[in-house]
Order: sequence, then C-alpha cells, then structure tokens
Amino acid sequence: MEWMFLPYKRYADFSGRSRRKEYWMFFLFVMIVYIVLWMLGGGMAEMDDPYAEPEMNIWMIALVIFALATFIPGLAVQVRRFHDQDKSGWFVLLGFIPLVGGLIVLVFMCLEGTRGENRFGPDPKGAADPTVFE
Repeated sequence: MEWMFLPYKRYADFSGRSRRKEYWMFFLFVMIVYIVLWMLGGGMAEMDDPYAEPEMNIWMIALVIFALATFIPGLAVQVRRFHDQDKSGWFVLLGFIPLVGGLIVLVFMCLEGTRGENRFGPDPKGAADPTVFE
C-alpha cells in the first residue's frame, strides 16, 4: 500500500529514480480510483441524459479534481522511471507520438532499471525502506 502513495509524497520531485513497483502500484491505484469515480458518476449514462441527476455531476467533478491532482505526481514518477534506466526525463515526450508513442513509453516503463548508481542517483532497489531516498 505504501508504494501506491509514494508518488504523492514525492509530489513534484522530478529528480532521482523510481522502481517499477512504485510506478505500477501508483498506476493501479489511479486506475482503480478513475473506474470507481466514473461508475459512481454514471459513466456513459450521463452522456445520454442532459438532465442527469446532480449527484452524478458531483462524482464527475470529483473525477476531474482527482485527475488534476494526479497529473504532476504521475508525470514525476514517469520521469523518475526513465531516470532509473539512465535516460533523460525528456523521454516522456515520446508519449505524444501518434499511434506508437504510448506503446514505446509502455515498453520503457516495463524495462528494468540500471543496477547500481547512475547519473541520476543511487539504485532504489538498494534501499530497504521505500520512503528512504538519498
């Protein structure tokens, strides 16, 4: 559970490295929250009904607020994943390439990081406690 919230503790920290476990647990948490809020908000039913119940709109507003609050930590953890592979954080921009960009970033997020220290810091797998980063 600690791994899911670690990117929020390092909210706008674009330096250092992050493990695959941190990235994918955060991704899982975000997807679960998105799905739950979308379902509570009526999902597709709201799109068909312009006179939807007000409580549906409240959940959809909560979804937008959550998405905005998650954007920066999500970007930061992705940059730190690239740093773990000894790549520049600018590789995040690969996601903007139509059709294949997202697939390329997905492959990079699945790759193991470099072992030992690299130019972005010490190996995050070397730390026993996930909250300890030097």
